[in-house]
Amino acid sequence: MNLQLFFLDNLRINKLLTFNSKEKNKRRKFTQMSEINVTPFVDVMLVLLIVFMVTAPLLTVGIPVDLPKVKASALTDQKDPIEITVNIEGEIYIGESLVEVENLIPRINAITELNTDARIYIRGDRVVAYGRVMEIMSKINSAGYVKVALITQNIK
Repeated sequence: MNLQLFFLDNLRINKLLTFNSKEKNKRRKFTQMSEINVTPFVDVMLVLLIVFMVTAPLLTVGIPVDLPKVKASALTDQKDPIEITVNIEGEIYIGESLVEVENLIPRINAITELNTDARIYIRGDRVVAYGRVMEIMSKINSAGYVKVALITQNIK
């Protein structure tokens, strides 16, 4: 008998067993919450938004070039152009890959699939010899590409 009373007391203390009807009613008042808490989701999305806003401009850096500063209007073109960069040492890059002068036109032909209407932008460092940039521009022009433009930086 003592053992049964001991277990009944423990069950009553731990509220696993109730004899009072008031305690049953208290237990029924508390129900499980059926709403989704979106606050953590919103917090995570805001953090991701900030991270992408900070990292997005860093993804388009390319080859570091000190562009000449001029007053000119910006070109607006819908298609992605081919960017050719001439750095301070006179090395030529298509996108971010180094190219020799003799391989420049075959690489452009392969990229454009012989589409001579493709837009080509040339970025040249401002201390590079004018002749080096013109040499590249003339090779591209003599290959039949007519939409060739020079990229500069606006004066602030």
